[in-house]
Amino acid sequence: MNDAPETPPAAPPPPPATAQQGARRIPTYLDYLRIEELLALQGGTEGDEDRLSNHEVLFIVVHQVYELWFKLILREIEAARDLMSQDPVPDQQLSRASAALRRVRELLDHCVSHFRVIETLSTRDFLDFRDKLLPASGFQSAQLRELEILLGLADDKRIHLGWEGSYMAALDSHDGSPSPARARVERRRADTPSLREAVDDWLWRTPIRGSSPAGAGDDRDAAVVRSFIEDFLTAQRTELDATLELAAGQARSDDERARLAGRYDKEGASTRSFLLAEGVADPVARARRSRIRAALLFIESYRQLPLLAWPRDVVDQIVALEQAFVIFRQRHARMVEREIGRRVGTGGSAGVDYLDETALKYRIFDDFWAVRTILVRRDAVPDLALTEFYGFRSGA
Repeated sequence: MNDAPETPPAAPPPPPATAQQGARRIPTYLDYLRIEELLALQGGTEGDEDRLSNHEVLFIVVHQVYELWFKLILREIEAARDLMSQDPVPDQQLSRASAALRRVRELLDHCVSHFRVIETLSTRDFLDFRDKLLPASGFQSAQLRELEILLGLADDKRIHLGWEGSYMAALDSHDGSPSPARARVERRRADTPSLREAVDDWLWRTPIRGSSPAGAGDDRDAAVVRSFIEDFLTAQRTELDATLELAAGQARSDDERARLAGRYDKEGASTRSFLLAEGVADPVARARRSRIRAALLFIESYRQLPLLAWPRDVVDQIVALEQAFVIFRQRHARMVEREIGRRVGTGGSAGVDYLDETALKYRIFDDFWAVRTILVRRDAVPDLALTEFYGFRSGA
């Protein structure tokens, strides 16, 4: 008797594959962009765009486009923030950060152009459906609040909107219950660092005259930085004196010459106070802020050196980005004033007055702007002994 187990029958061969089996589904333009779903989202509160005027559908579409642009802007700023958060930031990564910031500026420019589309509505066109928005407000755009937070707008700089008590409370549903908008913004608040914080850290580590800080309280590096600041102040004083001499020569009286001298003296004193961060109370924070400002000044003053090429471009793109954002806010205010004057906002805000105030006060990268006040001519910049440190480097 054979005790060996019987061999199981062989599995039947698989059926021949058809052309469709295992093949990737080939999308159409409609599929890839979800066009049908997208075009079904303009129904407003009625949920049926056939019941809406062309004016109201225009208003809805433009604001939906804004939200799509904001989505892209957030992604690009996140990318730049993450690149700048590396320690150290590889030189080649600075070009990617700069490209992301440049794209944000372009996107904001496009956002500004859309206000012209809204301005094709007459005041009466808008008033026909405006009350349907109450108490909704553009302030409840969670992505715009996210953008401010991600850039680094501090809570203590925010302007009070109205009755709700805080900008976070304004994001709640009308009955006070938590909303998806508030949840989105709370997640963003927990997403640190901001771009401002990441860039500050990067600037703090930037070599100044070949010196980088080993840590807080690095006396050797502090001495190098202070020497650079003092040399620059001397160069600026020479520039101010020369400019004063020219201006005083055109003055028509001794009193006018005295006023001019006072203004130039004040500018020199203001520069010293800025570079030494004399307005910062805490000594550790003051030393850190002073080095950050000195690094900005160093990059701008020696921007022609190869190693500073991408740092200077990042600085330029940050300034251009914030300028575009300020213009966006200003243009928004003028569009609203043109459409409905200075009425109370649908969300209870002061309307145009509130928008104007945000355009004036919501600055995040203050130091980047302030440095432009104190720069001197190329020929007046203090000599840099270690130019080879900032020159081209071989890969050997």
